[in-house]
Amino acid sequence: MGFVVRNPTRFHHNSRWFSPLVIAIKSLIMMKRQCQPCTGCCDGWVQMLIDGVDVYPGHPCPHSTGQGCDDYENRPIDPCHNFKCGWIAENSPLPDWMKPNNAKVIVIFNKLTWQGYPVDLAVPVGKKIPPRALNWLKSFAEKHMRPLLYTEQIVKDGEFQKQQEVIAYGPEAFQQDVQRWKLEGRKLW
Repeated sequence: MGFVVRNPTRFHHNSRWFSPLVIAIKSLIMMKRQCQPCTGCCDGWVQMLIDGVDVYPGHPCPHSTGQGCDDYENRPIDPCHNFKCGWIAENSPLPDWMKPNNAKVIVIFNKLTWQGYPVDLAVPVGKKIPPRALNWLKSFAEKHMRPLLYTEQIVKDGEFQKQQEVIAYGPEAFQQDVQRWKLEGRKLW
């Protein structure tokens, strides 16, 4: 897949469709996104170590209630405060419907770089990213020339595994590099 830039001026701020007031209101709304009651990262879809507890699919953080964190105000700096969910990021390009608990995907922007391009990571909240969300992410990757890594959960005997299948979406050279990195055992994030 190569990147194709499609009509980059379509949503330009001077367009008659977007007045400065509409843009300002949208920016204010975007800054006020709140993660709770979403608990996608807390429920182990994003693997992390929290207060010495290994959190991964099927093994949520002990503070997750399924509706939020039972100790949100005292959550650890790393990884909780430092975690950068793409949906709540200031000026996030993700549409409202892509909140992780709704779209069943957690997006982490700029997870790494490849040949000067930012690479985004998408992790399913469940076994796989639903088609609507994955199609949106692929379109975004093409439009903004941002290679994408996304994962699928591996399930054995009905249980989610720590290991995940990593799929590369972007230019052929990016896909080949990711394949090589996987063969080398390189940690991709």
